[in-house]
Amino acid sequence: MCHLTHSFFYPITSVLHSMRQILFTLLLTTSITLIMAQDHHHSTLHKSENNQTPTYLEVIEYYQAISNESQLVQVSEFGLTDSGYPLHEVVISNDQSFSPNKEKIVLFINNAIHPGEPCGVDASIQLTQSIVDGKFTIPNDLTIVLIPFYNIGGGLNRGSHSRANQNGPEEYGFRGNAKNLDLNRDFIKCDSRNALSFNQLFTKWSPHVFIDNHTSNGADYQYIMTLIATQKDKLAAPLASYLTNTLLPDLYQQMEAKDWEMTPYVYSNGSPDNGIRGFLDLPRYSTGYAALHHCIGFMPETHMLKPYEDRVESTLAFMESMITHLATTDTDLKTLKQEAIQSVYPETTHAVDWVLNKEKVEKLTFKGYEATTQESEVTGLPRLYYDHNQPYTKEIDFYNTYQVIAAVSIPKAYVIPQAYAKVIDILKANGVEMQRLESDTTLTVTMSKIKSYKTVDFPYEGHYLHSNVKAVGGSRQWTYYKGDYVISTDQNARIYLANTLELSAPDSFFAWNFFDGILMQKEHYSAYVFEDTAAQLLSNDAQLKAKFLAKKEEDTDFANDAKAQLDYLYEQSVNAEPTYLLYPVGGLN
Repeated sequence: MCHLTHSFFYPITSVLHSMRQILFTLLLTTSITLIMAQDHHHSTLHKSENNQTPTYLEVIEYYQAISNESQLVQVSEFGLTDSGYPLHEVVISNDQSFSPNKEKIVLFINNAIHPGEPCGVDASIQLTQSIVDGKFTIPNDLTIVLIPFYNIGGGLNRGSHSRANQNGPEEYGFRGNAKNLDLNRDFIKCDSRNALSFNQLFTKWSPHVFIDNHTSNGADYQYIMTLIATQKDKLAAPLASYLTNTLLPDLYQQMEAKDWEMTPYVYSNGSPDNGIRGFLDLPRYSTGYAALHHCIGFMPETHMLKPYEDRVESTLAFMESMITHLATTDTDLKTLKQEAIQSVYPETTHAVDWVLNKEKVEKLTFKGYEATTQESEVTGLPRLYYDHNQPYTKEIDFYNTYQVIAAVSIPKAYVIPQAYAKVIDILKANGVEMQRLESDTTLTVTMSKIKSYKTVDFPYEGHYLHSNVKAVGGSRQWTYYKGDYVISTDQNARIYLANTLELSAPDSFFAWNFFDGILMQKEHYSAYVFEDTAAQLLSNDAQLKAKFLAKKEEDTDFANDAKAQLDYLYEQSVNAEPTYLLYPVGGLN
């Protein structure tokens, strides 16, 4: 076997990467030249009407061409993705303002997070072309920022069979990215370069409204478009009120007037007849991530069984409806976002986890199909069947209120050891302001000792998620070192920090295994030696001896388990590891 060193592979890898970039550039240049030679009205990729969607390369070719052609559009590369290709940032602005401007509303649109759900790709191309052609006008105080194709690796992995339940298009990309990650579970943990680049781009623009275009799986019903909105109970009060009372009613009304009537996302147990519930969008998801930045998020979910062209057109109608609302609303969304940010500054506690309140039920007029059972041709057993010959319109239960089950106390600052470099990198990508200690410093901080937690039995998106963390917090003297980070919570990222650094938050960095080193002891004892040490401990400490004997008296299992007894005394001794199960993020008050 030939043993080649890393230094041998590195230049080859670099050359291959360079060759791929050169080839990509040549493809773009050639295609752009061909497109620009045509009348610009023919440069739009009208494929959805033929049950087709453009490839990733075709999409980028289009935006490069339209950017060269129109002064309203600017296309830039922004960070890398796991595929090796760059993420692209498309900015559309009537006044040719292509940098963040505090005086403008920002609408951020994401496409092809799941490339098998490409409605947004086609719809965004049509929207861009319509704006450039003057057929659809955007106001001067609105900037549209869109990612034309987010999951590039999944887009390159193109086929016709992975979406087994979907009605077109003929070919499409795959859900997993180049690392086989579902990017709509990666916004917090940033295992992909896609997500880290996204975090940076989202932070750069600090949008007011976010749209992440999708196609649904699940039940059958009459609607082409369903909608997930940021769970209202997770938003600061000013934004929650505006979303519920102003924005959503207008969007539903506009879509109905355009003959694209919507319903809330059909999130149900079995048939929708049994009722549907609002989706709890944790920060791992796109709209849940956006909410941490006081941005109202939407996931339009077109129905998988409807014709592809209709799914694209309804997505386009939704984006146009959003733009129309932003252009005509009397609400100053810029001020509203600042009010939301300011409203959480005085909070000493903040909610980080919720559960559906089944006592609060609304009624929703729903257009579905009768759900029945019939004998399966495959199994011979009853199977669910939606009868299109029996459409209905009726009232169903809608559960859309969540109640808090976990709230955290927010310290004045967090202190994080520099050893946790990935955590620091993600915080920086989200605009978190932080300072570094200039020398080794012993601080009085609140730290948590973990007493118990649960971990899933099977990996979820590359991790073994922790939950139900029980910990005891207390004040202690702890030495942090030169270069460790002190992060004030008196900043716009206050809620983002609470949701990522507090143990009880379901999508905390601890939950995603970023701190698993503390969950295993690094030193231990040999029982035959420690027996004598334990006996000496009991002899020298009457209080400890009394507690020990009482525990043996109360706990039969403990009384019959020699190892458990030695472990108990070891934990009371000076030999016990102070870092074992000690969460290293301290709170300063």
